[in-house]
Amino acid sequence: MTTPNHADVFYTAEFIDGPLAGDSEERVLVHGKHDDSLGVVALVDGLESIFRYNALESRDIAGKLHVTYTFNEASSDPFESDDENE
Repeated sequence: MTTPNHADVFYTAEFIDGPLAGDSEERVLVHGKHDDSLGVVALVDGLESIFRYNALESRDIAGKLHVTYTFNEASSDPFESDDENE
């Protein structure tokens, strides 16, 4: 039995907009495929929020899959503060 190559199991998710703009993370390929949509939990103003992202495009960089994700605001929790004092 052969051990899978690291690049064959993981891919890089890049967030281009929304509250995670500019962030990236390494994720696991499921059955050799990246996720078409993601739900990411993050803290905003001290509260956990769920943000939904959809895959926009994918490309190979130095033998590793990179997928660009765009923010789906309609299906995400609000992320701007409602504090009137700010």
